[in-house]
Amino acid sequence: MKTPYLGILAVAASLQLARSADITGKVVLKGTPKPELTIDMASDAKCAALHSQPVTTRHYVVNKDGGLANVLVFVKSGLTEKNFPTPSETPLIDQVGCEYTPYVMGVMVNQKIKIKNSDPTLHNVHAMPKPGTANKEFNSAQPAGTGVLERSFAIPEVAIQFKCDVHPWMFAYVGVFDHPFFAVTDNEGNFKISGVPNGKYTIEAYHRKTHGTNPGVTQEIAVDGSKKLDFVIELK
Repeated sequence: MKTPYLGILAVAASLQLARSADITGKVVLKGTPKPELTIDMASDAKCAALHSQPVTTRHYVVNKDGGLANVLVFVKSGLTEKNFPTPSETPLIDQVGCEYTPYVMGVMVNQKIKIKNSDPTLHNVHAMPKPGTANKEFNSAQPAGTGVLERSFAIPEVAIQFKCDVHPWMFAYVGVFDHPFFAVTDNEGNFKISGVPNGKYTIEAYHRKTHGTNPGVTQEIAVDGSKKLDFVIELK
């Protein structure tokens, strides 16, 4: 038998679900990017031995329909709620085959990120946020077989570059947000932002190689139920 308190909680939860929705869509690249560069791993024989085929850069990961991967899509403005709990989940950046995986990810402010070295060689993890902010640069050696590092960032920033000073081709990018309404497009260019409260928002799609230090492309949307929102990112 349910207690009145549990019944109230259930009603509150159902009302919350009724007042929130998912934003789904696809990001498409318009234009033809330059060919990806082949990465020369000869400087570290252990890295080279991990690959039977050539490895390339990941500037533009595009499928046959133009779907663009590794785009950060997020609520840029419009949220009335300002205090969102820090997730207990600790997403992982792994170093596998002398590459960072994933290449692009999103986290919340103060959310712990685990960083692991799965390779049989030395890496170092060098995060480079904007100078002079509360997000602190760090540079930590991570030899093969060592434990997992944990780091977090104090304020929003899109996007913080991670690199390995030992292997100059290794990069990753982390978007940091003060809310949970963000996603990264998959290899088909698709994304899903879950549980967005009803309201009017500006949504941004940011691609690191295209936009660099500039903002991404934006659209306005009114959420009063699940919505579909597609973006086109155009090469200049």
